[in-house]
Amino acid sequence: MKLPRRTFLHLAAGAAALPMMSRTATAQAYPARPITIVVPYPAGGPTDTLARILAEHVRISLGQPVVIENVSGAGGSIGVGRVARAAPDGYTVSIGHWQTHVLNGASYQLPYDVVKDFEPVSLLADTLQWIVARKTLPAKDLSELIAWLKENPGKATAGTVGVGGPEITGIYFQKKTGTSFQFVPYRGGAPLNQDMLAGHIDFGFGQAASTFVHVRNGNLKAYAVMAKKRWAAAPDVPTIDEAGVAGLYASFWHGLWVPKGTPKEPITRLNSAVQAALADATVRQRFADQGRTFRRASSRRPQRSPPNSRPRSRNGGRSSRRRTSRRKTSRRNKPLRRRYF
Repeated sequence: MKLPRRTFLHLAAGAAALPMMSRTATAQAYPARPITIVVPYPAGGPTDTLARILAEHVRISLGQPVVIENVSGAGGSIGVGRVARAAPDGYTVSIGHWQTHVLNGASYQLPYDVVKDFEPVSLLADTLQWIVARKTLPAKDLSELIAWLKENPGKATAGTVGVGGPEITGIYFQKKTGTSFQFVPYRGGAPLNQDMLAGHIDFGFGQAASTFVHVRNGNLKAYAVMAKKRWAAAPDVPTIDEAGVAGLYASFWHGLWVPKGTPKEPITRLNSAVQAALADATVRQRFADQGRTFRRASSRRPQRSPPNSRPRSRNGGRSSRRRTSRRKTSRRNKPLRRRYF
């Protein structure tokens, strides 16, 4: 069929514009559906809290729901591996920190590479660490804690998130002070703090923001901030230098990553949304002091059953029926917690 010259020119011009229109449509399409932020720890901990604070503002900036997916275990490597295997399209994002994206790679044989399998999106927050303990611990300050540890070598317990890299701060502390104690690994900061509050473990080296509200309320005691300067939120807590263990500094930074191969446009838009959130003074304050959010998240967590919480028999004694297998099965089959913002 022979087309009129005018019609042919119109069609040719339209065909030439298709590639440009396609690229423009692709750039404008992101995000076209919900974005998932994978938190490699249980709900209620400091990393989960940061993710939820951030999600509120990213949702507004990008105009799409942001899903928080808690995939815990193996010191955070299970959740990070989930993102490493995800499609590189900008819809699955990893939130992590120096342990999940640095120490785990140096400590474990992982099925992914913490450097080669991810693209960085943005640095989020750099929080202080401090030495915090159960309120019933007899030591009143750090010097008394060190003396107590030396009097009870190998008996005290210090909580850590995961196994391997997380106790590096504690190992340095042992070498500097000549003490020894046991490390107790947890799946995340939330269950660790809960056990410390209950008195099941003695102390730990953790993020100051995640336990600040409990120290302020007198339910935990803080011995020293592991930094050169005192923390403005808790000015009564001495620095590690003032407490007598000079030079033992530690901080805890968080960041966002996407799978390797993610196009530049989603990374740029995610970075812009994060920077907009960080520019908000309210967000910066909430990042610096997560106490209120952490307390709210903790109140949603079910309380642990006491050790002797089996059902009573009719004669008043403890029933011989065992519920452990049923409880384990229910936990194993429990779906991942998701929340939309």
